[in-house]
Amino acid sequence: MVTMDTLGLGPTEVWVHHSDYKLVSILNQVALSRKLPLAEMDVEQIGMSDEESFRSRNLPVVMIHSLTQSTLGILHNAKDNYSAIHFDDYYDTYRLMSVYLAVLDRDLGKPPLLDTGHK
Repeated sequence: MVTMDTLGLGPTEVWVHHSDYKLVSILNQVALSRKLPLAEMDVEQIGMSDEESFRSRNLPVVMIHSLTQSTLGILHNAKDNYSAIHFDDYYDTYRLMSVYLAVLDRDLGKPPLLDTGHK
């Protein structure tokens, strides 16, 4: 499960401690290969996020966002509007995610080989 929430407030962030190690590792590799910004920002105690139901079923998740200590005050009030979006950062996140999703589809989207017992 790839969750994208609260994008465009700044450069792309990943909630590492709430995400699957392999999914974060692939995301980091894509960011490095494309020279796109990616930083760790864990947001415990902010509230529930959309991937919780997947995590509770032990499914791998990665949480992508753009929250920082300085942008937390924007959430859920009058400042939470289009004027808060930094479109260059939003576009960088779009570019990162478009390649990331293609890589996941290519590398993780392959069906497992079935062992039929026949040689």
